[in-house]
Amino acid sequence: MAVIKCAIQLNIPDTVDLKTPITLSQLCTTLKCDPCFLYRIMRFLTHRNIFKQIRIPSSEESDPLYAYAHTPLSRLLMKQGEQSMAALLLLESSPVMLAPWQNLSERVVAEGRASFEKAHGKDVWSYAEENAEHSQLINEAMACDARRTVRVMLEECKEAFEGVTSVVDVGGGNGTAMTLLRKACPWITCINFDTPHVIAAAPNSSHAIQHVPGDMFLAVPKADAAFLMWVLHDWGDEECIQILKTCKEAIPHKNGRVIIAEAVIEEEGFKDKLKDVGLMLDMVMMAHTNIGKERTLKEWEYLITQAGFSTFTLKNINSLKSIIIAFP
Repeated sequence: MAVIKCAIQLNIPDTVDLKTPITLSQLCTTLKCDPCFLYRIMRFLTHRNIFKQIRIPSSEESDPLYAYAHTPLSRLLMKQGEQSMAALLLLESSPVMLAPWQNLSERVVAEGRASFEKAHGKDVWSYAEENAEHSQLINEAMACDARRTVRVMLEECKEAFEGVTSVVDVGGGNGTAMTLLRKACPWITCINFDTPHVIAAAPNSSHAIQHVPGDMFLAVPKADAAFLMWVLHDWGDEECIQILKTCKEAIPHKNGRVIIAEAVIEEEGFKDKLKDVGLMLDMVMMAHTNIGKERTLKEWEYLITQAGFSTFTLKNINSLKSIIIAFP
């Protein structure tokens, strides 16, 4: 993780050309890096198949020339583009988010203290509210994830928005998800709903996104559908049920829906190629939130039922997240 963070901060992924491989000398000149150290960084990254090394034809057979080229993994580290995961990686490797890992045992012991609170004296949301720089890191990380998830949703789960004329993104950060939805479906009125300090920092939208501040535990703006992406895994069961209830109150009883984009951890014995990632994310929730966790399908069913929904559907998409649609 530290080496990947180094590569992103040095701008290596954005400097390596997408079409033409770049030599170590060219990379050093562009980035103004020490060739000995940069070579060792690139040697490690190519060994891990994050970049690939290509031999360039040379008249000096005794001294072959090599260049670096992109792989599908290295493209994820570029700061620009809908596939970028750079902001999420920079958030998770930041000193603020690394510190709680040193206190994980404090969370596990009986009557233990939350790891993030042990490290910083307050929970992650209170910390972000008082530290604008860290809040921006969180919003940028969630935005890069939204760019990937919304695109896949629109391709593979169009039924989520069928017959919908308005959507409220509960905990929508800087409004990236709703901006993408509005561009793809201009007939849908899109509302980005989050806490006041997040909405205050949200950029002005050129796609008629309504930014609304508030508290999702108390009330949610009215819409045909409420959208929750990577929100409920931050909270315990009681809090999730309350959030779902306020969302249920915000949507019409007929044709209304709550769309949940979250990981679904399958039970033992079920072969899921992304289960390892989901379980790692569960450890992140343990380190970074007070009571958040990843959930199995049975646990999601419990929350939805307890919140008063009559039925729900589940669709797996090409993502760590699945799409759960709950109906009143």
